[in-house]
Amino acid sequence: MSNYNEAINTLIRNRRSIKPESFSEQVVPENILIQILENANWAPTHGHTEPWRFIIFSGDARRKLGNFEANYYKNKTSEAQFVQKKYDKALNRPERATYVLALCMKRQTEGKKIMPEIEEVAAVSCAVQNMWLTAQAYGVAAYWGSGGATYSDEMKVFLDLAPQDKCLGFFYLGYSDQQPQGKRNSGIQDKIQWVNTNYEL
Repeated sequence: MSNYNEAINTLIRNRRSIKPESFSEQVVPENILIQILENANWAPTHGHTEPWRFIIFSGDARRKLGNFEANYYKNKTSEAQFVQKKYDKALNRPERATYVLALCMKRQTEGKKIMPEIEEVAAVSCAVQNMWLTAQAYGVAAYWGSGGATYSDEMKVFLDLAPQDKCLGFFYLGYSDQQPQGKRNSGIQDKIQWVNTNYEL
C-alpha cells in the first residue's frame, strides 16, 4: 500500500465533528480557508451544475448571525418553553469559530436538463465532505450544524437566497485541543449486500 493510500485512509477515519463550544481562540489563517474552499469546488456534480454556494461570516459579521439565530429562537418559542441557555448558545456560538460558512444550494431553474433537487443536495454534501477532510488535513476543527432557523424562509431572506435555493446548514471552523474518539454502531459487513453477477433473470 502506498503512502498516499495510507494517508487518505487515516484522514477519513480520523475526521470528527468538533462543536464550536470546544474551539480555542486561535485563529484559522485565511489561506487555509481558501484551500478548504478550493477543494470544495472539486466535488462531484451531475451535469456540472456546481450548486454549492458558501456565505462566509467572520469578524463582526459572526455577531450578526448569532443575533439572528437567537432572535429567531426567541420569536418562535413560547414564554413557557423558552430556555435562556438555548438562546445564549444560539447567540454566542458563531463567535466561537474563526469562520462560519452558510452551506447553500443554488437551484438551477433554466437549461436543457434540470437536475433533481436531491442530486443537487448530494453535490453540496460532497463539497462539505471535501471541506471537512481538508480541514482535518490542516489540523482545523470543523462542525456542520443545522436546526433552529436553518431551513426557514426567514433564513433565506437573511442570506438573500432565491426562493428555490436552500440553506443546508452552517460549517464552523476553528482550532480545538479536543479529538473525540470515533465510533460506528456496526461494521461495514452489516451494511452491504453482494449481488453475484453469475445469475440468470
